[in-house]
Amino acid sequence: MKINIISQNTEAKTIIFPLLDNEHLAENLSKIAKHVGLSAETLQQDFKAASKESLMLYGKIEGLEKVYLLGLGKTPKQNDFIKVFRSFFYNSKKKLPKNVGLKLKLASLESYTEFIVNGICLANYEVGVHKTEQKLTSNFFSEEGILEIQVAEDTLLQVENDAKIGQATAETQARIMALVDAPANFKYPQKLAEFAVEAGEKHGFDVKVFDEKQCIELGLHALLAVGRGSTENPARFVVMEYNNSSEKGKKIGLVGKGVTFDTGGISIKGSASMSYMKSDMGGAGAVLGTIELAAKLKLPVHLIGVIPATENCVDGNALKPSEVISSYSGKTIEVIDTDAEGRLILADGLSYMKKNFEPDVIIDLATLTGNCISALGYVAAGLLSNNDELADNLLNISQLTGEKLWRLPLWDDYKDMMNSDIADIKNLSSAPLAGAITAAKFLEIFIDGHTNWAHLDIAGLAFGDSEFAKMKSGTAYGVRLLTSYLRSINE
Repeated sequence: MKINIISQNTEAKTIIFPLLDNEHLAENLSKIAKHVGLSAETLQQDFKAASKESLMLYGKIEGLEKVYLLGLGKTPKQNDFIKVFRSFFYNSKKKLPKNVGLKLKLASLESYTEFIVNGICLANYEVGVHKTEQKLTSNFFSEEGILEIQVAEDTLLQVENDAKIGQATAETQARIMALVDAPANFKYPQKLAEFAVEAGEKHGFDVKVFDEKQCIELGLHALLAVGRGSTENPARFVVMEYNNSSEKGKKIGLVGKGVTFDTGGISIKGSASMSYMKSDMGGAGAVLGTIELAAKLKLPVHLIGVIPATENCVDGNALKPSEVISSYSGKTIEVIDTDAEGRLILADGLSYMKKNFEPDVIIDLATLTGNCISALGYVAAGLLSNNDELADNLLNISQLTGEKLWRLPLWDDYKDMMNSDIADIKNLSSAPLAGAITAAKFLEIFIDGHTNWAHLDIAGLAFGDSEFAKMKSGTAYGVRLLTSYLRSINE
């Protein structure tokens, strides 16, 4: 699909009018009424511009076949625009012709172009890539498809730029959603590494992949311990670097949990939802997507991404509860529960990041604890940080993007819950409470005194229910959040 930004009337025979439920609605409906040969009163009675409300009308003017009215609600935010347009275009794409006009000028919506285009482009993503009978390609989303966006003439340049950002963001998000949705036999540590290498070659950032032997030489003992039960798909350690920053620019480090499938190990999970554990690399997906998008948009940042990647499987070599293992930092860990494996591999990732790059900011993301879902449900991810300024920035940006965060305490009151009698620390608290917080207290040990760190527990957000699939599917949570953060620090 090609996107054209125009100021003159579109030649498309199908036109979409997005409308806000505000004091201008009646006036705007009166203007549209002329296109469809209806009275303004009739339109005002039939269409209230509620969020996701749509009304299809047949055009009465020569050359105009269909008109869609699309409601945006009263005061939509960024994510509301994305949701409305993704929903409408996903549910309508079989009906839409190759050429569609979108009139933003009428309701002065030009400043929301990035999010409107993002939602439209996301509508092209389909989950069922492994079905033998594929759905017919939408005419609108084919290579011949054209979206003509009509805007005010004085906004043309800005809208063109915003549309490119929205489309580029959606393309990366779709790639990450497909990666998270990929089943275990199509996604394993080596595949994550290949994804990073291909993205780096295409978009211009450096990627180093350390295989199992090199991980041993590096001393990534916690990562290797988790992967011991996966003999066919050994661990990989992926380090990515994109640098388009001035010497005075901040260096940002991102660490993502990359457990490509999690059985729980010897502390095996129940079978009811184990199939969803293909999504336990959602944190790695967010890091991959963020560095890819930053490179595509040529953001003026210095960004490092670290992904410890492994499977957590069960065989005779698998890590056993009660074992004491070492780590990249040199600290010893008593393994209480092998299903608390994400924090083990993040421990090596965080230590490696701090020691080898000394970034100004470290942010890690992980589908880490069910406890965080118990606390916040599927609405917000948990944020734990040792820096109030960083936490406040991330919280504020999350409210703008709609990828919501909620801050949980990181007080030392919880620290003793992770004490071990036989090692430096244990990987699971003996008390069945405050699990998201104690997991963060575990990770805090491995940042080696770094004072500008945030941990995002995205367990309830990386993979979820939606109108776009019958089962749970990937969301690419974190890509817009982190990219928006990177854009904000250079404003």
